[in-house]
Amino acid sequence: MMKRRLVFSTFLALGCALPLLIDAVPRVFAQQGRVDPAIYSGLRWRSIGPFRGGRVNGVSGVPGQPNTFYFGSVGGGVWKTTNAGRTWNPIFDSQPIASIGAIGVAPSNPNVVYVGTGEADMRSQISYGNGMYKSTDAGKTWTHIGLDNTRQIGRVLVDPQNPDVVFVAALGHVYGANPDRGVYRTRDGGATWQKVLFKGNDVGAIDLNFDPSTSQTIYASLWNTRRPPWSIYPPSYGPGSGLYKSTDGG
Repeated sequence: MMKRRLVFSTFLALGCALPLLIDAVPRVFAQQGRVDPAIYSGLRWRSIGPFRGGRVNGVSGVPGQPNTFYFGSVGGGVWKTTNAGRTWNPIFDSQPIASIGAIGVAPSNPNVVYVGTGEADMRSQISYGNGMYKSTDAGKTWTHIGLDNTRQIGRVLVDPQNPDVVFVAALGHVYGANPDRGVYRTRDGGATWQKVLFKGNDVGAIDLNFDPSTSQTIYASLWNTRRPPWSIYPPSYGPGSGLYKSTDGG
């Protein structure tokens, strides 16, 4: 969670300092791969709110729109800014679920936004979701598109070239065995889903990523974890956890 928050803040800070970075590019290459500290010496961390937004696990920028960002609060729905964080608007309040685990904006069509509900941050307080949602108008309206029983979703990954191809990492029920764990894929924008990676009722999926050179190569992180009622932070390294790879689009 903290890593994602830091990455989000860094993106915003870099956006404000873009002219400085462009001017400094030649100096970077001149030092044989070393980054000149002068490039980032003027950057400072700051909170950009909203101050009642709460904990955040899901964050996404928008390709081609450097001032537009979405974030999903673990108990407060989805929020959007179009001015690099100066103001934020809640855009998910009309839906029955407030816990957000992941957000994916289609790189080839920024109007298409996918939201996976149910935070997947295993901790003392955790809320569950009811599957996937989709917007085709940049968050103005939403449609529930299935995976109701996945409970907690850790990642939503949209194909860079095709907004209808989406992968979802479902952690599953945090308190018990759950057959809806694993990695899911849709090729029709969420009308149907296929489970493409499953290693048992105790092993969920927590993260996904494409190879930068081809979306046919996908990496998935599986996690065997459980939150029993008698322990807040139990061991979370059960059998089946690990990294998996597909070279044929899942």
